[in-house]
This record gives sequence, C-alpha cells and structure tokens, in this order.
Amino acid sequence: MNYLPMMTHQSLDDAVAIRQGRGVTLRQFLADVNYIRQLLRPGQHLLNTCQDRYHFMVGLAAAMVAGKTSLLPSTYTTESVKKIVDSAPDLFCIGDDGNDMGFPYLAFPIVLPNAPVDSSPTIPRLDESLPVAYVFTSGSTGIPVPHLKTWGDLVHSVRAEAQRLGLLDGRTYTVVGTVPPQHMYGFESTILMLWQCAGIIATERYFYPADIYAGISSVARPRVLISTPVHLRSMLATDTPLPSVDLLLSATAPLTRDLAVSAEARFGGELLEIYGSTETGVVATRRTSQTKEWHLLPGLSWMTKGDRIRIQGGHLQQAMAVGDAVEIVDEQHFLLYGRMEDLVNIAGKRSSISHLNHQLTSVSGVLDGVFFMPDESDDGRVTRLVAFAVAPDLDVEIIIERLKQCVDPAFIPRPLKIVDSLPRNTTGKISREALKAMVEALMGNEERSSEIL
Repeated sequence: MNYLPMMTHQSLDDAVAIRQGRGVTLRQFLADVNYIRQLLRPGQHLLNTCQDRYHFMVGLAAAMVAGKTSLLPSTYTTESVKKIVDSAPDLFCIGDDGNDMGFPYLAFPIVLPNAPVDSSPTIPRLDESLPVAYVFTSGSTGIPVPHLKTWGDLVHSVRAEAQRLGLLDGRTYTVVGTVPPQHMYGFESTILMLWQCAGIIATERYFYPADIYAGISSVARPRVLISTPVHLRSMLATDTPLPSVDLLLSATAPLTRDLAVSAEARFGGELLEIYGSTETGVVATRRTSQTKEWHLLPGLSWMTKGDRIRIQGGHLQQAMAVGDAVEIVDEQHFLLYGRMEDLVNIAGKRSSISHLNHQLTSVSGVLDGVFFMPDESDDGRVTRLVAFAVAPDLDVEIIIERLKQCVDPAFIPRPLKIVDSLPRNTTGKISREALKAMVEALMGNEERSSEIL
C-alpha cells in the first residue's frame, strides 16, 4: 500500500482557510476534522451538502479519516437524490442548510465548539486506494451516474493541475471560488488542489458579482479566481472597477476569446481555461486569449482505437474515451469542437450546439443564450433548431440578422425566443430536461418570437 498526505502545508500554524475575514490554521482544521469525525453516523456513504466551503472540507476530511465515502451530486433534484439513496441505502447526510430529503441527517454546527486542539497533531496519510468519493454526472436527462474517485486518482490529478497553473512555485495562493465544491471542477480546483499546493481557501459562497468582488478584495495576494463563463460575463457586464487577481481559471462551458481578453484586461491576470470531465478530472488547459489549442497535462498522451480517441497516462488508471469531437494537432496539443452528442446535421450540413451557442452569445446585446435541438417527432415533421436568448434591449429580428452573418442558413433557429433568464444550475450548465420544459412552456407564446419559414 502507498500512502499520501491529506495536506502539504509545512507548519501546523499555516493558514488553510479564511472564514469571515479570519485565518484558520492547519492545527485548528485538524481539530475540527477530529470533532466532526466523532459525530458521523453509522453507514459507509455520506452525502455532503454543506454550502459553506469550510464546512464541506471539514466534512470531507472527517469522512476520509473515518474510511467513509462521500457522494457528491452536482444537483439535488428529488429524482436524482432518490436514485442516489436507492444505490446506497446506508446513506446519511451532513449539511448546513437544513434537510428535507427523508434520510438520516447530521446538522453541521453553525459554530464549531472549541474542540481540544492537539499541540502536535499529525497530518493524516491516506491509502492511495481509499474510495474518497463518488462524483456524479447529471447527464443530459438529469439522472445521476456515479464515478468513483480514489485518493490516489485525486492527488495525482490535482498535483498535475497545480503544476500546470504554476501554483507550486513556493508562494501561498488564496483561492476564491464561484463553483460549488460538490461539482468535480469545484471539488478538485477549490478544495483538493489547495490541500496539495499548501494554499488557502476562501470559504464563503460567492455568486453575485458584488459578493465576488468583495471576496477577492478581502484576501491577500497572490490570489486566484476560480469561476465559470457565466459568472465572468456577469462581472464584466458592470463598469465597477474589478480587483486584481494573479490568475483566473474558467471551466464548465466554452469560453469565447473576446470574453477571455476582456477578463484579463479587467482583472490584470492570465486566464486559463480548463478542459476535463467528471470521469477524467482535469486533462488539459489553454490560455484562451492567445490560442485555440489545448495542452494536455504532464504525463497524459493520446491513444487511438478504431475511430475513438482516448486519453491515457498521468493520473488516469486506464485509458478514457473522449466524449468530444477533437482534432489532434500533435502529441500534446488538440483542437476541441464540442460534445459528440452536440453535433447537429441538417440538410447535409454539420455544426455543433457549442459552436452555435458561441455565435449567439457573441452577438452584442445578448447577455446569455442557448440553442436546442428537440427530439425527432413521430409524425414525420421536420425537426428544427430552437434558440433562447436573454437580450432585453434587442428585438428577435436583429439577433436573427446578426446570426445570418456568421451561421449557415440551415442552422438559423426556427424560432428564436427572447426570455428573461435561462435555467442554469450553480455551475452554469443547463440540462436537456430543463430546455425541453422551456420549449413546452414557451412554444405556444408567439409574443416576441420570430418564426422563420
């Protein structure tokens, strides 16, 4: 067996988190972990719903030390939670926002008591094979699919990420994150990566632009903002002077070059885009303002088998199929064209939903937007693309005319609907089921729509 340390901080007095403006030392963190570990209920599987990032990391660490496995769905719909409970009947929950899920619940203390602090606690060393978590993909239907992550998988993944991002240069970085820790991106980049590069985690939950500005300004440099295109777009939409950051990280949805250039200019730091998946973790990065090419993380390489492309090596225990349409440039670089299931073929012409979304959100005045291809009808009618746009100051006809300048006529949406908002989750994604519901609710309303025949 091979054991790896939970944390890489050099001193027990090093800060591991900032809560409400105050630093939390490694010594205090380990005491809190030990306190919560003793409160954990029987059962092998734990659902960690904590919204406070410090509560989440304490609950995660307590479960790891106790040999329990955390279940981390990215959404908490009734159906998804039911599926999880069915697969793990011994499940119990630890959370800090109440519980109405109908199974055993441990309420995280609002204020942790002054647990006895060991003067010389030992940083836990954990077996590489320890099953730390099942991280769930929501899938296009919203039904969760579990993916096991062992301690070794996670450590090797986040260390490679930290190396690529330049966070192993001996400085202490503080991370402000806008993504939930239950999502694979947030789990790796706002929690585990900081454990393995001796960093500091700002624990408040930031969502609205003003909260994010305040969160960044409240921590010392060097500081890193870990976010999404949706959050970046909302921050850049204001004229408010933005606090400086040393590094920006973006994932969960494609990032346009214009947005990347603007973000770097306004925040003053480089922006790196992350490519990966729940199944693989982070596998590549690119500086979107400078290049379209993605660069594999150290140790990873390509493997082709038939018409499928796989990534192997590095932190991956086995070669993993790539779920996206990619073009290999060389051994370490590739171009990305979107999800395989996003590919759209109409009248012998081919595009992707990701590309069309990019063109729609690039229209000046469109704050958010998405294309949708409905399921084929049973009555033989031609299935047409639909699009939704958040564009309070534009007419549908103007958006259509601008799309015609960059989109083949076959892919012009029929119809385009202007809406007040899109049903994005906390990571900025929209499930297919949510879009289907929008189509059903809005297709009968012709106000502000344009039917192109």
